[in-house]
Amino acid sequence: MNRLFSWLVNPPTSGPRSILFLRLMAGGVFFWEGILKFVYTNQGVGRFTKLGIPFPHQTAIFVACLEIGGGLLLLTGLGTRLIAIPFVVEMIVAILTTKISLYLGTSPLPMPPALPKVGIWAVLHEIRADYAQILTTLFLLINGPGKWSLDAVLQRTAGLAKQNQSSAAIRMSETAAD
Repeated sequence: MNRLFSWLVNPPTSGPRSILFLRLMAGGVFFWEGILKFVYTNQGVGRFTKLGIPFPHQTAIFVACLEIGGGLLLLTGLGTRLIAIPFVVEMIVAILTTKISLYLGTSPLPMPPALPKVGIWAVLHEIRADYAQILTTLFLLINGPGKWSLDAVLQRTAGLAKQNQSSAAIRMSETAAD
């Protein structure tokens, strides 16, 4: 369990700076979709009610706060692996609750505006954003936030603090030996 916790809170930050673009994509989408759940009822509580999600009002608030807070974490690269896990779960739930009924033609949500309207091609077309979000979040979970992240800044700061402590301990032992 300690190993898992360490893996989650100490992500590699040696990845390329270009990981920033993936964090901006995924974090930005989660962030603004969370805000939309508060601004437009049909994106939050209304949508959750139509889908038959239990406790739609509370669930919409929870998911919106998760997306806003988690989106900000991804955007800044802080706690990237920790927030990636609930985001992967959220995307799986979103796919299961919206796309199966679309495939079957029984979705309580509005039909897609253009063909295909039901079946596998409709699902593949409508799932494109979910697919991009889940794969990008999985990438960040596995590879960490990259060099341009708050996680990297914190690791560098912790490394400097350890280095300073080690130097002080060496100086104290040298002084004591004299």
